Amino acid sequence: MITKESYQPTAANTWTGRTDGTEPDLLRWHQVIKVTNLLQEPLPALLPGQKGIALLGFACDEGVRRNKGRVGAAEGPAALRKAIAGFPVHFNAQTILLDAGDIVCVNGELENAQTVLREAVQTILLAGYLPVLLGGGHEIAYGHASGIRQFAARQQVGFINFDAHFDIRIPDEQGASSGTGFWQLAQDCKQAGTPFHYLALGIQKLGNTRQLFNIAGEEEATYVSADAFHLNDKDTLFAAIQHFLSQVDKVYLTTCLDVFAAPFAPGVSATAYNGIMPGGLFLQCYRKILQSGKVAGVDIAELNPSLDIDSRTAKLGAALIFETVMAYCGEFSF
Repeated sequence: MITKESYQPTAANTWTGRTDGTEPDLLRWHQVIKVTNLLQEPLPALLPGQKGIALLGFACDEGVRRNKGRVGAAEGPAALRKAIAGFPVHFNAQTILLDAGDIVCVNGELENAQTVLREAVQTILLAGYLPVLLGGGHEIAYGHASGIRQFAARQQVGFINFDAHFDIRIPDEQGASSGTGFWQLAQDCKQAGTPFHYLALGIQKLGNTRQLFNIAGEEEATYVSADAFHLNDKDTLFAAIQHFLSQVDKVYLTTCLDVFAAPFAPGVSATAYNGIMPGGLFLQCYRKILQSGKVAGVDIAELNPSLDIDSRTAKLGAALIFETVMAYCGEFSF
């Protein structure tokens, strides 16, 4: 249940930035976004022909702490909001862009925060909006994907993760963490008697133990290593994505920013000197998924502003949010 302890609405004065004018072709995101309080009011009803996108922060890095990482990702949502505020508006007036506030982790109670996040995601989906979540550690995955699973209970839901790591660890004595989300989802799927559809893209052999590869195999996960991106193996990547998309009705799409090379994404808990490049082939893959029409929720995870350099990582995460909004509105980057 969403409570005032676990939820923080965004202050209206958060959204500021350069203003070139008020004519439609001069507008920026901070001028059109609407702030809503999930505790006080339902999301605005969408009229026929309208599309809605709801930003929701997950101000939590308890899972990173439990995973023995460098904390600071709880400040990620604020940094992402700042990075996207000045984006130009390339969508039409039929698109409603909302800021639905932040789910927060109170007293290190990660499991409760994930439950609240699941409920908030369901609320957004039931209102007809696309949830675009701002992380937060990658513990965001379990709460977000669980909300989509509950909403689309009669459909096949698949999980696509751009990540250097499988995040399929078995929880230890501390419980769930930023590295256990997809193991938890696999167990939930087993309990429900539904297939576990998981595609991990950008996996690094040096970032995952043999046990994690074994678990991924046991759970019948599909993965493509970072080498496919380094070697521009477009055919392998596109074939894996297309086959995966053909098996599912809805997709949860998550990007752990540590999948990218450290010069582009220094602001993460675990940097990767040989991570993938954020342009070119990656963007082709990302857009292919977005344009499938099956994406039911998107998030950006592991942004740690305290480790960022010149806001590079925040700007990269923001660019992926821009791609998401453009694709959902039928407006593609040029």
